[in-house]
Amino acid sequence: MDEKNRKLHHKHINQEQGRIICDIVAVLICITFLFPLYWIVINSFKLDSEIFLSRPTLWPHRFTLDAYIDQLPVLKTTLKNSIIVALGSMLLSLLLSVPAAYGLAKFRVKGKKLMMLIFLVTQMLPASLVLTPLFLTFSRLKLLNTYWAPILATATISIPFVVLMLRPSFLSIPDELVEAAKIDGCSNLSAFFRVVVPVAKPTLLTAAAFSFVFAWNDLVYSMTFNSSDKMRPMTSAIYKFMNQYGTKWNSIMAYGVLLILPCVIIFVTMQKQIVEGMTSGSVKG
Repeated sequence: MDEKNRKLHHKHINQEQGRIICDIVAVLICITFLFPLYWIVINSFKLDSEIFLSRPTLWPHRFTLDAYIDQLPVLKTTLKNSIIVALGSMLLSLLLSVPAAYGLAKFRVKGKKLMMLIFLVTQMLPASLVLTPLFLTFSRLKLLNTYWAPILATATISIPFVVLMLRPSFLSIPDELVEAAKIDGCSNLSAFFRVVVPVAKPTLLTAAAFSFVFAWNDLVYSMTFNSSDKMRPMTSAIYKFMNQYGTKWNSIMAYGVLLILPCVIIFVTMQKQIVEGMTSGSVKG
């Protein structure tokens, strides 16, 4: 009996040691990936002279907000443009993707497998591949130098991704719920909004977050379709801090912090819904 207890004790100790080692490795990996982000944030509060010291400092000798104050003239226009494009692309993506994903999940559609294959293929194509045809199309429609060009362009890329994300979630919803709603007097449309949408809310929020972030981070489409500085989003304005007199690195760091801040806020405040939405319907698909 003592020998058995001894073995169990050693096994428990080995499990604890293994757990501690895994925790240490996880912390080291986390530090490795987060250090560049920390370096950007901390350098945004330094002077350029301190950034280029021979011995880098992990904390500013002189804490200053001058780099953030320099952003105000640039942000006045670019922030508004980024918000309009990101929200417009997100709303358009959800408006088209949600009914498409529900139809592919719950109805018999001819060529369904081919459609899903096409959606998968579009995720493998680089954004630069569709620049020329989109530019020619928008030029004929007179959409260049308008908000509609980047909104439509980013939406065409995010819609297939959102459909692929939402379809498994809709598949996991029992048909009995919809049938019960119809028995209670709901039409197909009202059953969708009253039953399906609330059940799939985590996945819908996840899809909305990814659509917003994708459009927020866009640079290629906005630079290609909008030649006017008044229509450029935040991602395209970072070059303003590089001129013939040199590069304002602390201003670039501060601008980078402001650029990624909305994405960080979204994923920090919605991490529970995003994780739930990503795993929703993972059994079916």
